[in-house]
Amino acid sequence: MAKAREVPGIDGEVPYATAAARVVRVRAAEVGEKSGGVLNVAEIERVHAMRVATRRLRAALEAFKPCFPKGEFKAALREVKAIADALGERRDRDVAIAALERFASGAAEPERPGIESLIAGFRAEQLEANEELREFVDEARLRALTDRLASLVAAAERKGTKG
Repeated sequence: MAKAREVPGIDGEVPYATAAARVVRVRAAEVGEKSGGVLNVAEIERVHAMRVATRRLRAALEAFKPCFPKGEFKAALREVKAIADALGERRDRDVAIAALERFASGAAEPERPGIESLIAGFRAEQLEANEELREFVDEARLRALTDRLASLVAAAERKGTKG
């Protein structure tokens, strides 16, 4: 699994809301960085990397929930969860295909047509999941999420300077 980026400027002296802003800023950037190429079904680790990044972002949002305006927080978290769910649907098919391909490589010849049939079914599901994922990783939609997260970060920064 890819290592999470270091969050600079976090120590015991930093106000909770300031820490929230710094962590969410970094985790949001990771999601954006990992979004490139996720629709390429030949590069399945890209989906995994973005999924891990969304899970880290979700955890950060939930850990720092009190630092964010309620309505904006709920909308951002809902969007992050939706992206993670779509990535998960695609990832499940990627993993199944990879496992079946490994199994097929060592299977006896009479078993291979059945395994290949299973793989073909999962490939069809993979393409369907990929099409559903496409709307979630659309550039405009990701930019809107980035803007929403930037608004949360700004709100937390304001709260951090007051406390």
